[in-house]
Amino acid sequence: MTTVIIERLGQQGDGVAPGPIYVPMALPGEEVSGTLIGNMLSDIRIERPSDQRVSAPCPHFRSCGGCQLQHADAAFVADFKRGIVVTALDVQGVATQVRPTITSPDKSRRRASFAARRTKKGALVGFHGRRSDAIVPVPSCILVTPALIAAQPLAEALAMTGASRKAELSVMVTSSMDGLDVAVSGGKPLDGPLRIALAALCETHRLARLTWDDELIGMRHPPMQPMGKARVTPPPGSFLQATEHGQRVLTDLVTEIVGDAKTVADLFAGCGTFALPLAEHAEVHAYEGASSMVQALDGGWRQAQGLKRVTSETRDLFQRPLMPDELARFDAVVIDPPRAGAIAQIAELAQARVPRIAHVSCNPQTFARDAKTLSDAGYILDWVQPLDQFRWSAHVELVGAFRLSHISA
Repeated sequence: MTTVIIERLGQQGDGVAPGPIYVPMALPGEEVSGTLIGNMLSDIRIERPSDQRVSAPCPHFRSCGGCQLQHADAAFVADFKRGIVVTALDVQGVATQVRPTITSPDKSRRRASFAARRTKKGALVGFHGRRSDAIVPVPSCILVTPALIAAQPLAEALAMTGASRKAELSVMVTSSMDGLDVAVSGGKPLDGPLRIALAALCETHRLARLTWDDELIGMRHPPMQPMGKARVTPPPGSFLQATEHGQRVLTDLVTEIVGDAKTVADLFAGCGTFALPLAEHAEVHAYEGASSMVQALDGGWRQAQGLKRVTSETRDLFQRPLMPDELARFDAVVIDPPRAGAIAQIAELAQARVPRIAHVSCNPQTFARDAKTLSDAGYILDWVQPLDQFRWSAHVELVGAFRLSHISA
C-alpha cells in the first residue's frame, strides 16, 4: 500500500503527487492510499479528504469516462480551469486580466457521441469507461440534454440493425431546431436491405437527418442550427459549439471585441458561428478549409433577412494563410483555429496590423503561444475569458481580446 499527498491537479484532471504519481479523482491537499502500478495509483482510498470534495451528482461518475471532476465543488473546478489559462500565459510571459470562468449549465450539451455494440441479446449503448474501451450505460447522464438521453434506444436499434458483432458503432447525436441529427460511423457496408431498414428507423424515431458513414439515409427536415438571425444546416458531424449557452457567450464576447468594425475577416469560420451574427452590423468575409461548411454558411446567409454582405471562401489557412496585404482591408479579425492553433496564420496576422483581433481557442497552450507572437508584434491583450462548455472535464475554452497598442480600449 502506498500513501501520498496530492500537490496539484494535472492537465487531464488527475491528482498529482511527488514522483510524479497520478491519482484519478483526487484533489490537492488530500492524503490518499492505494496500489502503485507504474506511476498510477489504483484501488484508491481517500484518507484525508479536501474541504472542496463533494459527492458526485451523477450515479455513473466512477465508472464512466465522460467526466473527470465531479468529485470537486463548482468553485474549485472554475478556478482550476482559470488556472490552466493563467499558467499557460505565464509560461509565455504574457500578462493580462484573466476573468473568472463562465460555466455552461448541466444537461446542456447538445451533442454526444454514443458507443454502441451488438450483443447476443440485443445491444449495449453508452460512453466508454474510465481509461477503458468497455461501454458503460448512462441512462441518467447529467451532462447532455434530455433529448440526447432519450436517443439511446435509437442507438440500440441502429446497432442491432447495422453493426457487426466485431465492431463498435459511433452514434453522434446532435439536437437541432427540427429534431435529432444522427451521424453513424463504423457500421456494416450499405446494401439495399440495410438502407431500407435504416430509412425505416429514421421515420420511426422521427429524426431530422440520418447519415451512415457519411452517406445520407434520410432527411425528414433540414437539421437547422441558429446562428444569430440566420439558420444554418451544418454538414453531418461537422463542428458545432458544445452548448447553446456556450455559443451565445462566445458570440457576445467576439461581438464585444470587434466593436464598431465595419469590415471583419472570420478565419476558420466553420458554418458561420461568428460570421453570421457579426453580419448584423458589419460586412464579413469568412474563410474555412471545408467546402461543405462554406456552402452551409453561404446558404444560411442567403436565406436570412436583415444581414449585411457575407462573402465566403474555401481556403486551407494552414497551407495558405492570409497575407498582410489581404488582411489590411479589414477593421477586425476573428480567428477560431483547431486545437493545434494556427502558427502560420498568426505570424502573418502579427505583421498585418489589423486594429482588433478576437482570438477564440480550445487550447490554452497554443493560444498562449499565439498571444506571445501577437504581443511581440505590438498587440495588447486586454483580457481573456475562460469558458467551460465541457463541464466536469479538464477541457477549457477561451476568448482573448487583442488590440494594437495605439488603439484605445
